[in-house]
Amino acid sequence: MSDMSENRPGWGLTATAFTVVAFLQLPVIVVVLAAFSTTSYLTIPPQGLTLAWFGKVLSDPAYLSAIRMSLILACGSTLISLVLGVAAAYALFRKVLPGSEAITSFLMAPLVMPAVVVGVALLQFYSMSGLRGSLVGLLMAHVVITVPYVVRSALASLSGLDLAVEEAARVLGASGFEAFRLVTLPLIAPGLVAGALFSFITSLDNVPVTIFLISASQTTLPVLIFSSVEMGIDPSVAAVSTLLILATGIVLLLAERRFGFHRFV
Repeated sequence: MSDMSENRPGWGLTATAFTVVAFLQLPVIVVVLAAFSTTSYLTIPPQGLTLAWFGKVLSDPAYLSAIRMSLILACGSTLISLVLGVAAAYALFRKVLPGSEAITSFLMAPLVMPAVVVGVALLQFYSMSGLRGSLVGLLMAHVVITVPYVVRSALASLSGLDLAVEEAARVLGASGFEAFRLVTLPLIAPGLVAGALFSFITSLDNVPVTIFLISASQTTLPVLIFSSVEMGIDPSVAAVSTLLILATGIVLLLAERRFGFHRFV
């Protein structure tokens, strides 16, 4: 009993942890409360309660177009990143490529480099290659910044994999691809879900890279929010931010309950 009590955190540590969590969540709470205000400007606490700003967002063609563009980029970049990231992680794990550690560091570079630097570099490259302002170029840029999340989570999953299981499947007659698809892939699925989620959220929420490459006739939801804040804040910005927070929270909660993906991030 004494050992169990010694392992329990003290009230000071608990209070500190609670304070830190509350401080981190305070901006989220402020945004959510502001979305329900009846005034035409942001005010905390809200002056009355209304859902009108949510209706305005969901009926505004500019917001709907931006949401559609963001979802196209997020879904497309996530799918491509999954294919490329899993292939790269598997090759690196099996060490079929020379200089695996150097390649891994190269693939992880977008995680440590400032996003503005990546955006400026891609802007210069796209200006020379003629890809600036194109959907394909923007999709490729999002793949660049999302692939590292898939590679990282896939490598984390593969590190706990017993290769003997895959070898057993091959001994029993499965081809290399069949063994990977039927044995290895289901075993690393939770890690891939984690990588896919973080890739999707990163793409959906990206501003520093997107704002350099997007054309005048296109916009994504984060860029539209950024532009709206520059011109003046009204509760519609808080409303669309609240919808993003809610959607992200639900997806993460369901994924955690289904796959327990926190082990791979």
